[in-house]
Amino acid sequence: MAWIRDWRPDDPAFWAASGRKVARRNLIFSIFAEHLGFTLWTVWSIVAVKLGAYKFSTDQLFWIVALPNLVGSALRIPYTFGPARYGGRNFTVASALLLLIPAVLLAVAVNDPATPYWMFLVIAATAGLGGGNFASSMANITYFYPQAKQGSALGLNAAGGNIGVSSVQLVMPLVIGGFGLAAAGLFWVPFIVAAAVGAYFFMDNLSSAKAEPREMARAAGDPQTWVMSVLYIGTFGSFIGYSTAFPLLIKSQFAERADLITLAFLGPLVGSLIRPLGGWLSDRLGGATVTLWNFVAMAGAVLLVYAGLAQHNFVLFFAAYMLLIGTAGVGNGSTYRMIPAIFRAKAVAGLEPGTDEYEEAVRVGKRDASAAIGFISAIGAFGGFFINRGFGTSIASTGGAGAAITAFAIFYAICCALTWFCYLRTVGVRLAPSLAAARV
Repeated sequence: MAWIRDWRPDDPAFWAASGRKVARRNLIFSIFAEHLGFTLWTVWSIVAVKLGAYKFSTDQLFWIVALPNLVGSALRIPYTFGPARYGGRNFTVASALLLLIPAVLLAVAVNDPATPYWMFLVIAATAGLGGGNFASSMANITYFYPQAKQGSALGLNAAGGNIGVSSVQLVMPLVIGGFGLAAAGLFWVPFIVAAAVGAYFFMDNLSSAKAEPREMARAAGDPQTWVMSVLYIGTFGSFIGYSTAFPLLIKSQFAERADLITLAFLGPLVGSLIRPLGGWLSDRLGGATVTLWNFVAMAGAVLLVYAGLAQHNFVLFFAAYMLLIGTAGVGNGSTYRMIPAIFRAKAVAGLEPGTDEYEEAVRVGKRDASAAIGFISAIGAFGGFFINRGFGTSIASTGGAGAAITAFAIFYAICCALTWFCYLRTVGVRLAPSLAAARV
């Protein structure tokens, strides 16, 4: 087994001699496997709009799209510990091969006209296996890179995964049109096998990787973790929710423009590519400031989506929806940047920089932030489930998406207030007084 016993990425000499090359190799194959995880996680966003022969209601179709988000979000917590427990290479191989389950079962389901609705729900739920891959992939790559280079490495890893939502919505209509609905599952089989084989031969396990469930449990007891979880529901949860709902929303609300579903891939593409902008702006303006104004922009964008639907104006709807997913992408970057800043600020509060106590507190802050990120990323992803179910319930109850959109706008207003109250106001009681001077 490819276990590396001596791994010192923060040692400049070690990093220059061999560490950089090994880390880069692992990052490349990690991105490949994680990208496939996102494609299988979200493949039903396209397949659902092609199930017309089964006569499912719009609400039923939104359930099919929502369930992978629910299962994938729940799996992110146990997947976080996989690389440290079993080895990054081993867990990447296993998690990649598990993607064969939703891929093959999808083909089986759509090949049989008698497949019952409940079976579609079960099979769609297995696509959630792809959602957990993000957590294990990010946790694994963290161990390979020195602290100073983790930001760019994790950014590349995350972006490579997120773009999988766009690629599946770009490629699947072409594949289904050319080879039939079953190909939406079978198309990915050779890529999954290639990812598993590549991970087996070119990735490594690190014996130095450590992950303690009790650290995440401690992070779950911190009020800041829950505040940031709510904000991450509003950013990443919005990104994955709106991205997966987009094709079905076009079909249900603009049936005469259903041919334009092929453009749905542009939403998650923009949201993925613009994510680094949120981090860049946060480095200059502060993560909380960017997050606050970004939620204002999201509330405005979702109201423009409402206007487009109310006027049955596809151009306005599409442009506003693109803005909405784009701002969700910016928020992904800004909220992700806030988490380590918050826990660092709490850890070093009242300590003198340069002292041993201060340096130890910095290490504690990094450890707590790492544990909190695993928890926050899992909770935040549940937003994808809530958004799809919001649209489905609203359409089933009222005939339109207006009620859901109104609820989303109210939620973004709550996120604005929460961001200001906890991190930006200069007077009164804060959840964490030590954050008063922190540029989070």
